[in-house]
Amino acid sequence: MTTNTTAFEPHPQLQKDTLPVCELPLCSVLLMNDARYPWVILVPRIADLREIWDLSGADQATLWREVTCTAEALQSFTKADKMNVASIGNLVPQLHIHVIARKVGDAVWPAPVWGRGEAEPYVASAAARQVEALRLTIGARRS
Repeated sequence: MTTNTTAFEPHPQLQKDTLPVCELPLCSVLLMNDARYPWVILVPRIADLREIWDLSGADQATLWREVTCTAEALQSFTKADKMNVASIGNLVPQLHIHVIARKVGDAVWPAPVWGRGEAEPYVASAAARQVEALRLTIGARRS
């Protein structure tokens, strides 16, 4: 695994928009602070990383295992109709992967969630429940 983690910090926009969930072997798992959608972001803890192909082959495989584990965990407790997985990076150039649980009839279904309406931050108790549910479910999937 690539080990250039000494200078790693999540991009300031990610720090502003998310809540920490847990650490996987490669990625930090963050909850997007938008209660409209169960939305998780995985960020490999490697400084100055922009593209998936900048990772070693082994790290690419680890990334996809962690994305899959997280998507399965989110799916298991949201019962989503569709899991959206994307790496865009136009506004936040640091490599990060979005995993979004979508349901038919959600606020913008079937359109993408980006740039649609205003984020609705979680109330503290709901955020704590969502983070804990994610931690437990991801942890169970990794066991």
